[in-house]
Amino acid sequence: MCEMTEVLDHPERWECVTCGHEWERAPKPEAADAPRAVKDAHGNVLADGDCVMLIKDLPLKGSSQVLKVGTKSKSIRLVDGDHEISCKMDGISIGLKACFVKKA
Repeated sequence: MCEMTEVLDHPERWECVTCGHEWERAPKPEAADAPRAVKDAHGNVLADGDCVMLIKDLPLKGSSQVLKVGTKSKSIRLVDGDHEISCKMDGISIGLKACFVKKA
């Protein structure tokens, strides 16, 4: 495989002008405007404003406090990133992974 910078742009592939080597284009990333489906621990689709409940005790990082099983959050907000849910539980704003909650 050559490392030349002059390439021809074909719809399905790239082609080196110098040696004629061809390779496929990288697959296009998913459309950014497509809605992302966030599912809870039981497979239910979550949406902004849903009420969720913890299915497991979760220790709060940097604190000795623990959020107990069954703690409810009134309305959630879905966000991008590792922790898909932003909400308030027991008066504390936290980020949660969807695998630790169920739709209430």
